[in-house]
Amino acid sequence: MTSDSPLVERLHGFGTTIFAEMTALAVETGAINLGQGFPDSDGPSEIADAAVAAIRAGHNQYPPGAGIPELREAIAAHQKDCYGIDLDPDNEVLVTTGATEGIAATLLALAGPGDEVVTFEPYYDSYAACIAMGGARRKVVTLEPPGYHFAEDALRDAVTSATKVVLLNSPHNPTGKVFSRGELDFIARLCIEHDLIAVTDEVYEHLTFDDHTHVPLSTLPGMAERTLTISSAGKTYSYTGWKVGWVTGPAALVGATRVAKQFLTYATGAPFQHAIAVGLGLGPSVVEQLRASLERKRDRICAGLTSAGFEVFVPAGTYFVTADIRSVGGVDGYQFCRELPHRAGVVAVPSQVFYDDQKAGRHLIRFAFCKEDSVLDEACDRLAGLT
Repeated sequence: MTSDSPLVERLHGFGTTIFAEMTALAVETGAINLGQGFPDSDGPSEIADAAVAAIRAGHNQYPPGAGIPELREAIAAHQKDCYGIDLDPDNEVLVTTGATEGIAATLLALAGPGDEVVTFEPYYDSYAACIAMGGARRKVVTLEPPGYHFAEDALRDAVTSATKVVLLNSPHNPTGKVFSRGELDFIARLCIEHDLIAVTDEVYEHLTFDDHTHVPLSTLPGMAERTLTISSAGKTYSYTGWKVGWVTGPAALVGATRVAKQFLTYATGAPFQHAIAVGLGLGPSVVEQLRASLERKRDRICAGLTSAGFEVFVPAGTYFVTADIRSVGGVDGYQFCRELPHRAGVVAVPSQVFYDDQKAGRHLIRFAFCKEDSVLDEACDRLAGLT
C-alpha cells in the first residue's frame, strides 16, 4: 500500500459518523442523549403486533427486491391520499432499507464522475458520503439562520453545466426548516430551466408544526416527471430501527435506482414490510397524535433551553432544535459538545459537521426532542447549570 490508510481517496474525511461518536460518549459518561434522533418509546402497538404476526406467519425469507406488493400498494395509496399523487405500485415505487439506502441508491444511480449534485447546508451527513461514493462532486448553498433561508442568486450560481441533481431535504434535518411554497417554486423553475433531476428527502413529511405544511416538490408543475421522492416509516411511526423506506417517482428514475439498490441490500426485512403496510393503513389520526405530541415536546425543550440561556431557533418541523452556544459562552460547537456530557450530563451534536463552510456552523449545536417529557425536563435542568 502507498498510503497509511487503505480507504479510497474519495472517502477520505469520512470517519465515524457524529451520531455514533456522540452516542458512544453518552454511554461512556451516562449522559442524557439528545444527540441521536430516535424516540424513547415505540410507535403504535398495532404495527408492532403486525410485525410479530408476520414473523409467526412465516414471512422470514427474502421478499421481492422491490418490496412486497402489499407495501408498495400501501405507499402508492399514501401518496394519493395525502398529496393527490398517482403512482403505479409495480414500476413507480421501490422499497429500500431505510431512507438512507434510498438516498445512496438514488445518488449512485444518477450522479457519477464528472457530475455535480447541488444541495443545501447544513446537510444530513450521509448526503456528502453518498455523493462521494458515486464519484460526483458536491456543491452547497448555505441556509442562513435564524430563518434558514437561502439566497436565490447563490442557488442559481451553484448550478453549472455539470449539475445533474438537486438534492432537497424538507422538512429539513438538522435545522427543522420547512421549505416554503415560494422557495419550492424557485427550485422547481431552476430544475426545469436546466433539465435537472430533483431528489427529495421527505422523511419528516408528517412532522410539521404550527401553520407549516409540507409540500412535496413533485406536486409542482413540471416536476412529477423529474423528481424522485424518498421517505420512511421510521420517523412517521417511531420505528426507526426497522429501516423501512421507499423511493417513488417516474418509472425510468425508479428503475435506475432499483439497479443500484439491488446490489446494496437486495431486499429489506420481510416481516417489517408487512407491518408497515398495516401502519400506512391505520389512517391519519395515528400520525396526527404523534405530530401533536412532538409539537408539544418542541415547545417544551425550546422553553427549557431558552430558560437555560441558549438562543434557540424554533423549528417548523422534524425531531430537532438548533441552539447558538455563544449565548452561553461557547465558541466551538464540536469542543462544546465533547465537553457537555462532563459539564452538564447532556449530549448534543455540533452542527458544524453538517457544513462545508465550518465557520458558518461553528457556533451552532443540535438537540433531539423526540424523548420522554421527563428526559427533556431533566436535560434542560442540567443545562441551566452552565450559566
